[in-house]
Amino acid sequence: MSPVQLLVIISIYFAALLIISALTGKTASNRTFFLGNRKSPWYIVAFGMIGASLSGVTFISVPGEVGASMFSYMQIVLGYLLGYIIIANILMPLYYRLNLTSIYVYLDKRFGIVSYKTGSIFFLISRVIGASFRLYLVAIVLDRFVLSAWGIPFWFSVAVTIILIWVYSFRAGIKTIIWTDTLQTFFMLLAVGFSIYFIYRQLDITFPDLFEKVGESQYSKIFIWDWEPKNNFFKYFFSGAFISIAMTGLDQDMMQKNLSCRNIREAKKNMYWMSSSLIIVNMLFLLLGALLYIYAGSKGVIIENFSDPELIKDCPIELLNSGTNVFECETTDQLFPFLSLRHLTPVAGLVFILGLIAAAYSSADSALTALTTSFCVDFLGFKEDSRRIKTRYVVHVGFSLLLFLTIIIFRILNNESVINSLFKLAGYTYGPLLGLYSFGLFTKLSIKDNWVPLVAFFSPVLCGILSLKSKQWFGGYEFGFELLMLNGLLTFIGLLFLVRRLGRNRS
Repeated sequence: MSPVQLLVIISIYFAALLIISALTGKTASNRTFFLGNRKSPWYIVAFGMIGASLSGVTFISVPGEVGASMFSYMQIVLGYLLGYIIIANILMPLYYRLNLTSIYVYLDKRFGIVSYKTGSIFFLISRVIGASFRLYLVAIVLDRFVLSAWGIPFWFSVAVTIILIWVYSFRAGIKTIIWTDTLQTFFMLLAVGFSIYFIYRQLDITFPDLFEKVGESQYSKIFIWDWEPKNNFFKYFFSGAFISIAMTGLDQDMMQKNLSCRNIREAKKNMYWMSSSLIIVNMLFLLLGALLYIYAGSKGVIIENFSDPELIKDCPIELLNSGTNVFECETTDQLFPFLSLRHLTPVAGLVFILGLIAAAYSSADSALTALTTSFCVDFLGFKEDSRRIKTRYVVHVGFSLLLFLTIIIFRILNNESVINSLFKLAGYTYGPLLGLYSFGLFTKLSIKDNWVPLVAFFSPVLCGILSLKSKQWFGGYEFGFELLMLNGLLTFIGLLFLVRRLGRNRS
């Protein structure tokens, strides 16, 4: 399929998003933008949150990672379920009881204004870097396979992308996002389903044989009981639980959708339905990953130099000897796009591009809305019924510009190792949030609020040092996802040193 045809399809896709924006943006207020007037149907929220939970990074990385870690990623997904149960029964009832618009207001009520601002700042930093990284990956793929054919500069395509996101989300915010995410989740799942279909048809096997072939392959192993590997069951399971608590339950972006439901009962339904669906969806991604490797082997695509799964996020891909089937791969992030756009049918390439855009934009558009909401509420003092709509527009434009500049900086750096390090660094910011909320919920102690930023800063720094030195200091032990738990624990311990001996609990 030619770049012109791809661009036409993408244009039609965005036109559909703009139509949804026009329909949902009538008579929109700040209450509409922040909370969708608390009238969002729970089943629509749940379906859309599947796409928001799976970014463009997940879309291309999870299938590729099957070559390194088989189906062991499902251990994390099972851990998600435990985390979502905790969110539904502890965090969400708290947010609804306090009638929150920004979830970080809880920190003000519990500890004080400094803790409140600290939590919000950590969220803003994490989301700006995270959303920019995800859009950057998509922009790179589009630039390489579509826009470069016309000599369109990278910065221009990024600017157009962010402008389009701003245009369809600036009026009604979360109310629009709830519905656009539904459309984008549909396209993402459609892309995965059709990719599986195209591959197994190319393999010339029947649909029942597909599952048998994957089951008999080396890739289908789920549970890892050996203690040393990073993907040991207990490490992955409990890491998954804490990842979902921190990156969903303590994240304004994800919780804003839940808070737009009519009441806590419907919000819980949304959380339970979404978490159950994620098991099926992630299994589809892993099934696709196994098929990609089986297909590559059957067609003589040589995947060379694949070694350490830790290199998955840190090394670029090079396609050697253009026109041959040699695929040098120290990282697997682009195995899916390579096979979809170079080996499968043109329709498969189109489906991949649509799925990638849908996965990335369902994360980026809600991130932009959440960033705007958090800044307006946490730093400008907006209330639900605030009439300062023009101020909100300015903030929305400001964060759009910030995302654009961050992506351009990534492009200028042009160093995958540095960019991925920044993305990982953004993930460290959830540790202090985990520690703050745990301390607030499970103790009744009052702390010296002014010193909280110091604890929140040094906990991630210490975790970073431990991550770098763990092999040397702990007899070869390497930290994986469990570093988030350690980060939260260090924050919790640090807060114990700030406990006031006298005084009453603010809550």
